[in-house]
Amino acid sequence: MNIIQLLHPKALIDYVYDDTTCRQALEIMGNHGFTAVPVISHEGEYIRTLAEGDLLWFMINNELGGRKELEQYSISDVNIKRNVQVKPVSVASSIDDVLLMLINQNFVPVIDDRKMFIGIITRSDVLKYCHGRLKESAGATDNKEYERAEGFEQDE
Repeated sequence: MNIIQLLHPKALIDYVYDDTTCRQALEIMGNHGFTAVPVISHEGEYIRTLAEGDLLWFMINNELGGRKELEQYSISDVNIKRNVQVKPVSVASSIDDVLLMLINQNFVPVIDDRKMFIGIITRSDVLKYCHGRLKESAGATDNKEYERAEGFEQDE
């Protein structure tokens, strides 16, 4: 399977630029209920993923008291100290590569051969795809008994 079929294109998702203020990034995450967002350059290159925990630790380490103080800093000022680094995959990657990465993160950034950010693939979309493949391989496309036994419910 080509992973492009699961891609949420850059034009349809939220991301931030590396010179976005920390306050703006926090508000984007809060307004949309995200725990992380991709960070890209103005040229379109994927730089990293910023998590709300990164902002929290930045505030603690710099003894910042609130959102107002975050206006003074850009995302490029925030160091990532997580054990799990979110690395992008190439658009030519396999679904297996993506699946393994989604064990530790909610989405995988996707880049083209020029290293330009083109979108994300979410954990939920890959799980839906894998579920569909399991149903096909079990020969139970419309089998409600199979779905109940596996703990899945069909959307109606």
